Amino acid sequence: MSSSVSSPPPRLISDELWVLVEPLIPPRRPAVHGRTGRPRTADRDVLEGIAFVLSTGIGWAKLPTELGYGSGWTCWRRMHEWAEAGLFDRLHVAVLDRLGEAGRLDWSRASLDSVSVRAKGGELTGPNPTDRGKRGSKYHLLVDAAGLPLNVAVSGANRNDSMLVEPILDSMPAIRRGGRGHPRRRPVKLHGDKGYDVPRVRRYLRRRGITARIARIGRDSSARLGRHRWVVERTLGWLLSYKRLALRYDRTATTITALVRLAVTLICARRLPAN
Repeated sequence: MSSSVSSPPPRLISDELWVLVEPLIPPRRPAVHGRTGRPRTADRDVLEGIAFVLSTGIGWAKLPTELGYGSGWTCWRRMHEWAEAGLFDRLHVAVLDRLGEAGRLDWSRASLDSVSVRAKGGELTGPNPTDRGKRGSKYHLLVDAAGLPLNVAVSGANRNDSMLVEPILDSMPAIRRGGRGHPRRRPVKLHGDKGYDVPRVRRYLRRRGITARIARIGRDSSARLGRHRWVVERTLGWLLSYKRLALRYDRTATTITALVRLAVTLICARRLPAN
């Protein structure tokens, strides 16, 4: 009688991405009283475990140790250590820099949109006005002309979209470009739906030298609006394909922002040139 052996899950962290991750990992904390305990799970395996939880939606405590990622507690604890050290933010920038150097970012126009999800409670949540006031969170996403995520933010579901325009654009780092061009931190145009049609947003974009392509309430049709903005809607769909984000269980701001940032980084990493 033959026994079937289940194959390991596919690697979620490509070699091209790991090359960018490894230099960003903070040094290991010194052992207490020189005690090292059991062998430490390799950082790449732990990152695979975090990405596996993000992708499948499995609970941290239910992560199977036989997959080789270490325990769910190990992955959760190290994710927090890395988040506090700024690893996930810096990794996203490193991936964007690599894409920019390869000429794979299109700054000619960007789109901004959000999506609401239910949450089990915790930080960065609020009553969702479109879901009978149930607790929820919003993911606010800025993408380039091709739909690659440039920045992301998390808020309560009751936060108006227009309130996130300044924080998302102001926190954009300077991203490298191929050739001798100066690094970029803002697009030429910004597309947004009618939720962004407020004078404050238009004044802000004008000060930043960004052309507003925002649908005007009562004037612009949805058909005209969608000609360029479909890319952000598609990328929001990609974001929610990470099941840990589609229904929010993680209660702390540190955990959810780290997971969202890792998700947009993985989306961008699909376009990394081969080493």
